[in-house]
Amino acid sequence: MYDLLTSNGGLYIKIGQAIGNNAALLPRPIQEKFAKLFDDAPQVPFPVILKVFQAEFGRPPTGPDGVFEEFEERAAASASVAQVHRAKLKSPDGNGQWVAVKVQKPAVGKQVNWDLGSYRVVMWLYENYVFKLPVYFAVDHLRQELDFELEAQNAERTAQFVAQEPSLSGRVYIPKVYPEYTTKRIMTAEWIDGIRLSDRPGIFRLMGEEDPGAKHASVPPPSTVPFTSAPLKGGVRAIMSTMVDLFSAQIFSWGWVHCDPHPGNVIIRPNPKNPSHPQLVLIDHGLYVSMPEDFRQQYATVWKSLLIQDLDTVIKVTQQWGIGAPDLFASATLLKPVRFGSDKELARKAEKWVAMTDYEQSVAMKAKLQTFLVDTDAMPKELLFIGRNMRIVQGNNQMFGSPVNRIRITGNWASRSLAVAYPHLTFTERLRHYTDHFAFVVVMLAVDIAFISSKTRQWFRARMGWSSEGFEDELERSMRGYAKKNFGVELAENAFYG
Repeated sequence: MYDLLTSNGGLYIKIGQAIGNNAALLPRPIQEKFAKLFDDAPQVPFPVILKVFQAEFGRPPTGPDGVFEEFEERAAASASVAQVHRAKLKSPDGNGQWVAVKVQKPAVGKQVNWDLGSYRVVMWLYENYVFKLPVYFAVDHLRQELDFELEAQNAERTAQFVAQEPSLSGRVYIPKVYPEYTTKRIMTAEWIDGIRLSDRPGIFRLMGEEDPGAKHASVPPPSTVPFTSAPLKGGVRAIMSTMVDLFSAQIFSWGWVHCDPHPGNVIIRPNPKNPSHPQLVLIDHGLYVSMPEDFRQQYATVWKSLLIQDLDTVIKVTQQWGIGAPDLFASATLLKPVRFGSDKELARKAEKWVAMTDYEQSVAMKAKLQTFLVDTDAMPKELLFIGRNMRIVQGNNQMFGSPVNRIRITGNWASRSLAVAYPHLTFTERLRHYTDHFAFVVVMLAVDIAFISSKTRQWFRARMGWSSEGFEDELERSMRGYAKKNFGVELAENAFYG
């Protein structure tokens, strides 16, 4: 399967990346194999890259008439639609800036039309005949990743948001884009030396911490680090705190959401202005989704209501979105089981489920999924992309042993945004939201206690030399139990990992 996807390239690489990120029902070795596709997809040879430069700029990448002073022919990284080469800008003194030149693979534009055509047919069947879920629209969103001028604009807009957010400015960095060296198929941005988040052993070494999973690692750690640095302060907790803050701000404050925050798109380096602390560098800005203000307020309300157990409000909002199974939606949103109904009623459903045959369970599961949406036109299409974003962030936190309370941080952004992020509120409405936020903070003490208890158990078991699990692992275990009782699906351990 890996050879099939890599030989076809293009969207097939993205299918492989999806397997690497979400292979919940597949063995761990398959996830590790497909994880290579995040930044180690097959490269196209340099003569092919040369033709792209001639077509876009009318001249080669180097030479007397070249675009750059230096251009490394071997790509530094290769992904589904493009590969990145290291280059040096021209300068009178020969000390030009090193840059990352992202070059679109020439066959992609032609191939994607065929791939998307096939994908369109599959999505149409999936939407109209299989589960009746509104997924057909996602086809056109994939085309955005082929326009590098649009990606450059996305990066600049995100950099402006980061600069305006005091809690993130300095902790997060968006590489500078060079518009004069950017076209539809070539994008040039500042080169960043650092360690990708996908390099778990490298991240632990950078932060001066012992990797608790090193004893069980099946992939050897990389041999070099791209810079000399003493261990940075804050540990992996500082990195994950920044990550959850960043994507929570995107969802609840900015309404401007990066749709692919997988570990290969995050680089960690010493902060240039504060070298003893880490800085998160976000790359690959090809696909964003914009959230209308009304929907953003609704989504924040759902998150807040879920955490304070105001399930009536959750049902009310999800009904407006055309969702007929609020329990499934709530569980998928928090990535933890959320049960609607009395314990007696839930126990009765579980007993009925266990008594079914495998065939009866499969029929019931399909019927349940088909009732997930009762009005496909009412469902905000942004939910699919936002759910993907949160799912990957959760996987990143889990990969490093759940150093932060993701649910607590995300919920706090949701609650606070209702009071401060919307300029059209009246004084009375804003005062009410501030009062509600204070009450929310008090209620969240229970979540904090649960997280601290989990971290205490994790620390104690590690000290005793026993296997330990983090907070996200405990949530995963409860989700596996939920899937078994409600859908008869046996999820493997670490099903939601990485």
